[in-house]
Amino acid sequence: MASNAERAAEFLTARKGEVEGVGEWFEIDQERINAFADVTIDHQFIHVDPERAKDTPFGSTIAHGFLTLSMLTHLTSSIERDMAPYEGIVMGVNYGFDKVRFPAPVKVGARIRARSEFGDVVLKDPNTLQVTRNMTVEIEGEQRPGCVAEWVTLLVYA
Repeated sequence: MASNAERAAEFLTARKGEVEGVGEWFEIDQERINAFADVTIDHQFIHVDPERAKDTPFGSTIAHGFLTLSMLTHLTSSIERDMAPYEGIVMGVNYGFDKVRFPAPVKVGARIRARSEFGDVVLKDPNTLQVTRNMTVEIEGEQRPGCVAEWVTLLVYA
């Protein structure tokens, strides 16, 4: 009899390249940018000085690229999912990212959302999957995304 992880691997592998879902819009405000600057000790003026940032090609402050990336946890929480492949999960562990890029700046006041696409699935052992999702952080009204990344997660099943 197949384990929960083995059944999930079959389910997810069959969906490689399909869109898993699209999350809800979320506004990036100056307060969040400033808080991220404080936490990371990255106070470059393009992030925290609205007056000075007006004179840049962006015309306003912009979110740190790593702020945009870090928002994926929240942005994906609003994606409706088929829960079948996640039955029997004991825990999920953030394993890291591959090929992270920031094609367009996320300007202060912009609304962003996550688009998730099924990627590679590797059965590490009978109870553990390594799952890659191809993530795109879309910016409302913009053609280019704020971030694209391959998000790798370990899913441990009972």
